[in-house]
Amino acid sequence: MSKFKKKKKGMPGISTASLPDIVFMLLFFFMVTTVMRETDLKVKQTIPFATEVKKLERKSLVSYIYVGKIEGQGGDKIQLNDRISSVEDIKYFIFAERETHSEDEIPLLTTSIKADINSSVGTITDIKEELRNINALKINYSTRKGDITKNK
Repeated sequence: MSKFKKKKKGMPGISTASLPDIVFMLLFFFMVTTVMRETDLKVKQTIPFATEVKKLERKSLVSYIYVGKIEGQGGDKIQLNDRISSVEDIKYFIFAERETHSEDEIPLLTTSIKADINSSVGTITDIKEELRNINALKINYSTRKGDITKNK
């Protein structure tokens, strides 16, 4: 018989020392990449349907103009960011949006009009004329995908 016994070697345990680092790294990644809702909607909107819909590619280059009604008040209201504004305020809004982007991105900026299905055409026309006056010619109309005849 031998004097020395062979020791049985088992599998070493998994080291969990770096686990908190990995968890915090993932948490930090999701905190940085997540975009929170930027605008608190004050106007009532029912977005119209459209059959031909194209998705915007770079949403960071889109400025939104919301058009709708406020309950208890008559007529269409225009919302720019978080405040109710007039048509004359649109030029200041667009100029402020241009200031936040680089010179190369300014030609790519798009103005998206999110109008209620019952909004007046006159209000939309006034907005378009103001955008034309300040040379903001890339305009998008926000819609929902679908056929209006099927969604009634």
